[in-house]
Amino acid sequence: MSLLELRSISKHFPGVKALDGVSFDLQKGEVHALCGENGAGKSTLIKVLCGYYPAGTYGGEVLLDGKTAAFRSLRDAEEHGIALIAQELALVPWLSVAENMALGREPKRNGLIRWDVVRAQAERGLGLVGLDVDVDRQVHELGIGQQQMVEIAKALIKDARILVLDEPTAALTDSDAERLLKLLMELRARGVSSIYVSHRLEEVFRLADRITVLRDGRSVDTGRTADLTPAKVIGMMVGRSVDTLYPRPASVTEETALAVDGLSVADPTNPGRFVVRNVSLQVRRGEVLGIAGLMGAGRTALLSALFGTARSPVTGTIRVGGGPPRPAPVSPREAMDLGLALVSEDRKRYGLVVEAPIVENLTLAVLRRFARPLLLDHRERRKEAQAQVDALRIRTPGLNLAANQLSGGNQQKVVLGKWLMSAPRILLLDEPTRGIDVGAKAEIYELIARLAGQGLAVVLVSSELPEVLGLSHRVLVLSQGRPTAILEAKEATPERVMEAATAVA
Repeated sequence: MSLLELRSISKHFPGVKALDGVSFDLQKGEVHALCGENGAGKSTLIKVLCGYYPAGTYGGEVLLDGKTAAFRSLRDAEEHGIALIAQELALVPWLSVAENMALGREPKRNGLIRWDVVRAQAERGLGLVGLDVDVDRQVHELGIGQQQMVEIAKALIKDARILVLDEPTAALTDSDAERLLKLLMELRARGVSSIYVSHRLEEVFRLADRITVLRDGRSVDTGRTADLTPAKVIGMMVGRSVDTLYPRPASVTEETALAVDGLSVADPTNPGRFVVRNVSLQVRRGEVLGIAGLMGAGRTALLSALFGTARSPVTGTIRVGGGPPRPAPVSPREAMDLGLALVSEDRKRYGLVVEAPIVENLTLAVLRRFARPLLLDHRERRKEAQAQVDALRIRTPGLNLAANQLSGGNQQKVVLGKWLMSAPRILLLDEPTRGIDVGAKAEIYELIARLAGQGLAVVLVSSELPEVLGLSHRVLVLSQGRPTAILEAKEATPERVMEAATAVA
């Protein structure tokens, strides 16, 4: 008998069928991974399981220990041993570790909180996850990885038998992620079961006993991890075979689209220092130029300077097309007039007006195109926006849907679509696939290759080295703000890139 079973779960929202007869089961002491593209229904399913969507608001049945369970709230599910570790941590930053772990369940005597018991329980919980921090420290003083451990410890002292982890390593460093994976393996050995939701297939294949794939609100298949491959899982997620994840257009012209000479960007927080130092580069029409480097190497600062959004003085010159050398743009408007467009690394903060409709987000950068005396031509605006939705295969029930209602991958397509409507000659991409699933990544990769094939010059920054190596015709490596290597695709191996990225600049 399964510890947990979900049978034919269905969930509808206005105009959207989020889940359509999904079935899933979990055994005691098992890590069962849940994979799927953004919008496949993963988050909705775990919200049903954890009581966020209470019994009666969905179809189907949830069974725990073989008996029907009708959770009315997250608290109700917790009392039955199911704890959700969400991507956005549910901790109060200005309370202590001990206070957070006891919040809502404070032990009392004669109406007074027993702080000795609170601290003892917190210390016991931290011991279960191997975290050595003072329980009286405020949570905001801890790193994200430590906060994640506090969340898990909080669940374990509530006697959780099932941990539901939603993208638990998304915001963690490699070392913190490694520590979390080892902890989950230890908990599995102690009989704790986990449902692991992640886009990172390397983690899934290392950790999970079984994998269930969702697509378009349906459960596609469940299999033992040992019997599957990443390529097969990706194929199930996207509904097609993904033979090559990184398409690279073959044709590159000799015509220079962008030339940068001696570009430097001052450090906004440390006078006299530079975050980008004496960078020169050329990008040809139809070329994807990858920018590689470690965190803090100056990659984002370089793209920001090219787009006129640097927070400090910029020196050096740029040349667009056959134009003369000129200073770097001092504003996005100036950069756009030169034919540049920037997809920033934080789409929700810099790329979208998240509560505005899709039609407004797509047309924001070219609003002047639809201006008529005293009015906007809304018919033409919607026509062009719909054409962009169709061209990029943005999955949405309509143009009036708010951007924050889309999956991460579709939000990223809206940002790309917004800039493509401005018909740029040079597209600057800063972490274009951050926070989206492998299926959506494959579509973004295909789009990048298609745009380059049409003659667009692309400058690509990514922290995922396989992404840079797979998509780029050449790779420029930065270290401490300075260029340390420029490598042709056939020369750009992970070893050579890392050697250049760690070189003393």
